[in-house]
Amino acid sequence: MAKTMVNTVTGSVSPDELGIALMHEHIVFGYPGWEGDQTMAPFDRKSAVDNTVKVFNQLKDSGLSTYVDATTNDSGRCPEVYRQVSEKTGINIICSTGYYFEEEGSSAYWKFRSSLGDISRELYDLFMTEITVGIQDTGIKAGVIKIGSSKGVITDYEKMIFSAAARVQKDTGVPVITHTQEGTMGPEQADFLISEGVDPAKIQIGHMSDNLDIDYQTAVIEKGVYVSWDRMGLQGLVGCPMDEQRYEVIAQLVRQGFADRLMLSHDYIINWLGRPLNLPEQALPLIADWHPSHLFKNIIPALKKAGVSDDQIDTIIRKNPARLFSAS
Repeated sequence: MAKTMVNTVTGSVSPDELGIALMHEHIVFGYPGWEGDQTMAPFDRKSAVDNTVKVFNQLKDSGLSTYVDATTNDSGRCPEVYRQVSEKTGINIICSTGYYFEEEGSSAYWKFRSSLGDISRELYDLFMTEITVGIQDTGIKAGVIKIGSSKGVITDYEKMIFSAAARVQKDTGVPVITHTQEGTMGPEQADFLISEGVDPAKIQIGHMSDNLDIDYQTAVIEKGVYVSWDRMGLQGLVGCPMDEQRYEVIAQLVRQGFADRLMLSHDYIINWLGRPLNLPEQALPLIADWHPSHLFKNIIPALKKAGVSDDQIDTIIRKNPARLFSAS
């Protein structure tokens, strides 16, 4: 049997080579529509590379080896920038194929096409090609499939994306990672993907840090999937709780024996596409720790203080990512 390998933007590596990994981040991100504002806010590729290299060098000093970029096809994904950054820093970058949830994604294109006929094969071919051949003409292969659902519902449009993702996952072995909106639909996402034939061990349900209900957490974990607490540092905004509240729930899950199901990340955006954001001053303290170095500076010490052992932390940030990519 061929050894499982992981697509990175510079080539394939063994899951054992991933090391400490951040499993849901963004090097560049723009909401659909940013492209039309480039007269006033053109994309500065060099600046994006330089900004990211600076961040990555800090993370590398802390021991980070792998960065999963969860930017979907419709949110400004830029594989060639990722490759330059990886070549300059030596950090593995895993790129996504997939589409964002309906309200904030580019659903109009696919909904129009679906009004003319069945597009399930088109979506399948797109995701499959980007994983097995490459994205556009870059030769860079996606290493995860990223999909998302809306608040309180998986819409018909989103089900179409989920189904295509499930088919491609089964044919390639590439993991599925998800976006959940405001702490909802984790169990339903897991159920849908599993019903479509996806191995639970190849599913990571995202943004679980947005819901502190322990019953919600265990309901998802008991499906056999991984749960990603991946908005750490983003607090008090877009439905996110405060980190101090999150630490206790994470520690509680570890005490219940679920360290081997957990992952940690930030959903941080290094480079916003389009015009600079005008954030209200009162929001700034809430995102003071929203940065991928937060894991090393604050999260790990807080979890240790809450009784999580070094071995359990190693399981969460190193062993679990390798398992997600190596599961057959």
